[in-house]
Amino acid sequence: MSGAEPRWRWLSTRQLHRGRVMLDADEVELPGGAVVAYEVDRSVPYAVATLVLLGGDVLLSRQYRYPIDRWILDLPGGGGTLSETPEAAARRELEEELGLVAHELIPLHTFASDPGRNVWSTHLFFATGVRRGHALLDDPAEQVRLARMPLAELDRLIAEGEILDPSLLIARTMAAAKGLLPPLGP
Repeated sequence: MSGAEPRWRWLSTRQLHRGRVMLDADEVELPGGAVVAYEVDRSVPYAVATLVLLGGDVLLSRQYRYPIDRWILDLPGGGGTLSETPEAAARRELEEELGLVAHELIPLHTFASDPGRNVWSTHLFFATGVRRGHALLDDPAEQVRLARMPLAELDRLIAEGEILDPSLLIARTMAAAKGLLPPLGP
């Protein structure tokens, strides 16, 4: 590639909404000189999620997701804060949601969940040993249930298109790529 690719130039930011979701409209100048408003989600500094393996089973979250009106399997996780590291946030979320404390967290991957609209990345971790802690769900909109299943069952659900959560799909793939789990099976 020759030369630097053109970038947009930030001009100003206007708050659109502050709540659980924080949306801004940034005024930006495009490389051709046009000025446009671009909506950006700045809800959290980053997100975390943890894939837990216990024996040959995976421990997942089962949660109702209102925007798609269905219960899904996903990973325990959530938003981090500026005062904690991604690993500390992953430990906190694992205990809050499933009442589990990880012996060790192995970093798996960091990805941009929606680089067209979100500024935050998701940090994925892998845990092979856990002990009981205390679930601390204090948000009535968060109803999390522990789902334990053999890894082969998770792989079957992935192959059948039943797993919708991108963090879970990426964590499973990256754990296999790093040799922490076998390759995705049928």
